[in-house]
Amino acid sequence: MAKLSSAERKELPSKSFAEPEKRKYPIENEAHARNALARVSQSGTPAEKAKVKAAVKKKYPSIGSDKK
Repeated sequence: MAKLSSAERKELPSKSFAEPEKRKYPIENEAHARNALARVSQSGTPAEKAKVKAAVKKKYPSIGSDKK
């Protein structure tokens, strides 16, 4: 996954985040979307988990599906 510097993160539009109002969980590319799913599964609330999964599925339908 490519590093996202602080300056680059600040320049991302809000629509590039799974939680745009909080600017949390950047999903500007598939690698970051996968990382957002991993991070939210570790420490997110049930509401955050649902929101991130929905945002990733909407932007990248090929990832975010539960295959467990």
